[in-house]
Amino acid sequence: MIEFAPGNLRVPKWSRPVYVVAAGTTDYRKRYPEKKLEELCMMAFRMLLEENDLKKEPLAVKGLINFACYGEFADHFQDQLLCEAKVHDYLGLDLLPNVGIKTGGATGGSAMLMGATTIASGMSDCTLVLGWERMDEVKTWTGNYYIATAACKDFETRLARNYASYYAPMARRFQEMYQVDERVRAAIAVKNRGYACSSPFAQQPGHHTVEEVLKGEIVSDPLRFLECCAMSVGSAAALLCSEELAYQLTDKPVRLYIAGGSHTLRTGDRRPMRIPLLPHETEEGYQWLYDEMAKHDGRWPGFESFGATRFAAYMAYRMAGIKTPIEDLDLVETHDAFTISDLQTYGDVGLTLYGREQEYITSGECYLENPHTGRQGKCPANLSGGLLGTMHAVGATGIFQCGEVFWQLQNKYDQHHGAPELWKRYGKQRPADWKSLQVKNPRRGLAISHAGVGSHVTCAVLEKAW
Repeated sequence: MIEFAPGNLRVPKWSRPVYVVAAGTTDYRKRYPEKKLEELCMMAFRMLLEENDLKKEPLAVKGLINFACYGEFADHFQDQLLCEAKVHDYLGLDLLPNVGIKTGGATGGSAMLMGATTIASGMSDCTLVLGWERMDEVKTWTGNYYIATAACKDFETRLARNYASYYAPMARRFQEMYQVDERVRAAIAVKNRGYACSSPFAQQPGHHTVEEVLKGEIVSDPLRFLECCAMSVGSAAALLCSEELAYQLTDKPVRLYIAGGSHTLRTGDRRPMRIPLLPHETEEGYQWLYDEMAKHDGRWPGFESFGATRFAAYMAYRMAGIKTPIEDLDLVETHDAFTISDLQTYGDVGLTLYGREQEYITSGECYLENPHTGRQGKCPANLSGGLLGTMHAVGATGIFQCGEVFWQLQNKYDQHHGAPELWKRYGKQRPADWKSLQVKNPRRGLAISHAGVGSHVTCAVLEKAW
């Protein structure tokens, strides 16, 4: 059993606050042969500089950057080591220092975490965080193999060569342990892919039904085709600043709190432990769960939960003063690479108690408009379309999620998703039935960046600061 010593649970203390002032992104596609990787990164960088209503000209903002953190998951895809050096050069940021960051699917979130520490420590007043993935230079099955080697090659990788096969036993175990109807997972796919229809950045938007999802081809039992994300090409960026500089650059800065957690690659060897409690939870409140687990040879986190996500949330909530997540957060972006990873995360971040994750879906509180009440859900999830509907260009994903929350908090969803000229930029036409997904008067949002089967996770809380 894992037991923490008091020092292990020290809550991070930053020397000064960190702010997000701008974000940028490309659209996301299965293939993007007309653009070099460096050009895609420049597209995200230019949007960041030019389209965030900053109070200084783009070149003046660029002249404030002290440091850059770059995220890329797999060098294999481009056959290019040290790609961050090429991108840094192309963006015109030599001789400024930069670092490349790799933590699997959490690469984007880890880049945000490292960028935040440069501001919080005083090393930098203005840090560019930019991530990408170019997954179209190899065949899909080769790409799946590359990604699958982020699991433990001594254990999990030998079982299969794609991540759906790693998540399938989790889905099966979760379904049996908590008596979850598979229609709940299907509803997640319908919701997220539907929200992607409002995004000009989305790779695979679609209006589907629960029945359509359940009739889809099995990828790895019980996960079906529409329950799995796609491989994407694209880039995303964010600009982090000190407090003084943030208010010089924008009238709508957003404060950032972010923390991380990690766990073994060997899913079947997760050692049991007591649940690290979030501020609104108690040991007594989980006694029923421990009793129920004992009946089914269960243990926490087991196959049902992600210990790294819980650890990251444990830290980030204490940094940001979050007491009751479902009440204190106005929207969330979770890592819905598969419907089951989305469902599991609800308990990890405390939107529900463990074992009751499906209630977040069935209650309707995860929707922008609760289908049962017609009112806004308490905490809408993945209004960006998520990984299922919009993108999973791995090194960009966590940054893209933070950018989506950032724009929501600034009340700029329509500006960055509804403008017809933005759709035309990517060779698309805004749908006639386009709907705004702007949350009403949001104050705080959450973004979860997640690797593998939970090996690395970051939890970012973004808060309106004006």
